Amino acid sequence: MATRLPTSIDLEIVTPEELLFSGTVEEVTVPGLDGALGILPGHAPMLSELGIGRLFFRHQGLETVLFCSYGFVEVLGSRVSVLAEAAARPDQIDAEEAEADRRKALAELRSTRPGTDYEAASELLRQAEARLEAASL
Repeated sequence: MATRLPTSIDLEIVTPEELLFSGTVEEVTVPGLDGALGILPGHAPMLSELGIGRLFFRHQGLETVLFCSYGFVEVLGSRVSVLAEAAARPDQIDAEEAEADRRKALAELRSTRPGTDYEAASELLRQAEARLEAASL
């Protein structure tokens, strides 16, 4: 007799400040350090670091997008736990603030002043662009 794969997986998305989502979903995609990680029901156990980007999940046939930044994703059995340093729903993102951060980071990256922290500016730019992208969906 053939074993049937599960059709759903339990997802919990948590930041230090709040529980953003807890429920049963059909699929999850998280931003990994080297690209997106797709997770479907029946996925093998896994622990991975999160990068900066958009987190997608499909719940009751509807796709939801969140901004997500750093942390960990753990897949165990029929459960996915996302422990994010920062995450936000599109309605929680201040697009004007994100755009100001983007402009500030670009100005820093173009700077030729001694002592400019290009790594911090690159980080700010990645965060701002990911927030803007999630807010626009």
